[in-house]
Formats: sequence, structure tokens, C-alpha cells
Amino acid sequence: MKNLVKISIVAVVILFFTACKNDKKETDLKEGHSNEMNMENEHDMNGTSADMATDQKSDLTNQIVESYLQLKNALVTDNQKTAADAGKDLLKSFESFDMTQLNDAQHKEYMEIAETAKEHAEHIIKSDINHQREHFEFLSTDINDLITLVGTNKTLYQVFCPMYNNNKGAIWLSEIKEIKNPFFGSKMIDCGKIQKQIN
Repeated sequence: MKNLVKISIVAVVILFFTACKNDKKETDLKEGHSNEMNMENEHDMNGTSADMATDQKSDLTNQIVESYLQLKNALVTDNQKTAADAGKDLLKSFESFDMTQLNDAQHKEYMEIAETAKEHAEHIIKSDINHQREHFEFLSTDINDLITLVGTNKTLYQVFCPMYNNNKGAIWLSEIKEIKNPFFGSKMIDCGKIQKQIN
């Protein structure tokens, strides 16, 4: 009888620990799957992982990037005239870009990017500040595409403003980590979040 009780107790203990182990495995699997899903969702939402850095280095885009940053900083300070002047500099920068350094595939894509970027720069030169900001949104995408295509040796940050364009959101590129929003300027200067570092 005593042996039977002992065997029963041992059996219960074994069952208890086995159940705990299985529960833990299932929990670990669920958590692992959940973390994986979260990472995938984050990737899908941003188009890239938040801490991913683009590291292709090139000085070919330096002049274009500098002109773009002057334009961005003018819009941050609500300065329409300086933004227009930066738009002129940007046009010159595209005109002096050395396309001979590009391969055939890059050349074709560069021409498409440059065509739309120059069109937006032309609008920025002759527009009021609200219209400048509308074109700056598309210009930022063009410059981002250009850097993805050719690279840069500058450290830049891709910043996202979720509230611009009726909460559709838009990106811009910045040379500093501090958020200074070119879409809203002084009205909402610190609206934005760094999505990734470039270089």
C-alpha cells in the first residue's frame, strides 16, 4: 500500500514537471513567433528596419546633398527666399553632377530621378512657402532614391513626420539627430521621428 502511494506521488510529480515543460516550450514558441511577427511588421511599416543604416559611400552626391540640406534648413526657419535660393543651387548641383561615374543601369535611373527632382526644384524657386513644402516632400523622396542608387559619404538621418499631408506622413533627410521639421517649421518644429541612419 505504501509503495502504491509512493508510486502515485512520483507519477503526479513527473506529470506536473512534464506539463510545465510543455507549457514553457509552447510559451517560448509563441513568444518567439510573436517577436518575429513584430519585427516583420516593423519592417513592413517602415520599409526598413528602424536601426538599419545604408552604408554605400560616394562623394558624387555631395553637392546635391548640400544644396538639399540648405533648402531643408530654410524651410525649418520659414524662410521662403533662402529656400528659393537653395532651389537654384540644387538645380546647378544636378547640372554639374558627373554622370560618367555611373554604370548603364545607374545612369538610366539617375536620369529619371534627376528629371523629377529638377522639376520640384524649379517649383520651389518660384513658389510661396506652402507650395515649396509640397514640392519638398517629393524632392526628399527623389534625394533619398538618389542616395540609395549612388550612395553618400555623409552621415544623414531619414526622418518621418506622421502628421504632414493630412496625417499621410512624409520623410525628409537631415544632417543632425535633433528633430527640426521643415514641413511645419516654427508651427510644429519637433514633430518627427528618426527612421534610420544613412552611413
